[in-house]
Amino acid sequence: MDIPRIFNITESAHRIHNPFTPDKFTTLGAALRLESGARVLDLGSGSGEMLCTWARDHGIVGTGIDMSPLFTEQAKRRAEELGVAHQVTFIHDDATGYLSDEKTDVATCIGATWIGGGVAGTIELLARSLRAGGIILIGEPYWRQLPPTEEIAKGCLANSIAEFLTLPELIASFGNLGYDVVEMVLANQDGWDRYEAAKWLTMRRWLEANPDDELAEEVRSKLATEPERHVTYTREYLGWGVFALMPRLNLKRA
Repeated sequence: MDIPRIFNITESAHRIHNPFTPDKFTTLGAALRLESGARVLDLGSGSGEMLCTWARDHGIVGTGIDMSPLFTEQAKRRAEELGVAHQVTFIHDDATGYLSDEKTDVATCIGATWIGGGVAGTIELLARSLRAGGIILIGEPYWRQLPPTEEIAKGCLANSIAEFLTLPELIASFGNLGYDVVEMVLANQDGWDRYEAAKWLTMRRWLEANPDDELAEEVRSKLATEPERHVTYTREYLGWGVFALMPRLNLKRA
């Protein structure tokens, strides 16, 4: 069980596998008012940076599930490095359909909503592991500005313009699913640069070490084209954020 090998190559040096930077996770943890001992479930946990730093900074305990053996091992090493291996557990598994044995205070899927077949399905899945009064976190792209053509949308690696919503539409969609948006932290263009541009040096070093690998031509092609694609499309058109959700209350009127 693994993600496509190309991602293990291009993101092998990443601690964060999305456009968030460490300061954004710091901001998010503070915004959520995390308390020591809070339980966090993270589906698609990548290399574990969010859980590990929150365990260090806020005293949370957590479980992360990810399909990549490489990223899971990196997460375990990061936990050891930060001295929080007794607080966080990382499991190599398919997070699709994963339910926590114990109800959690925060249930998250940061940038991997394919796990639940989209945003709505992922929220429904996370809610099944959430305690009453808990918070769901969803990390999701949105259009910073609507692409004028389908070609530009595909330049952002979207299948079509319809694949993503604008930010107002995305916020409204959470309400339509019966959730209040109680916090949000948005990535910026610098975050996109750190996510995308960090791949380029990784690809170059990998090519130097693996010139005869079966994926060498694909990696070489990406290295030749990704910088221009990123600055032309993703950086200008695509936003990304983490949204904190709570089920709407049914208020009874006297």
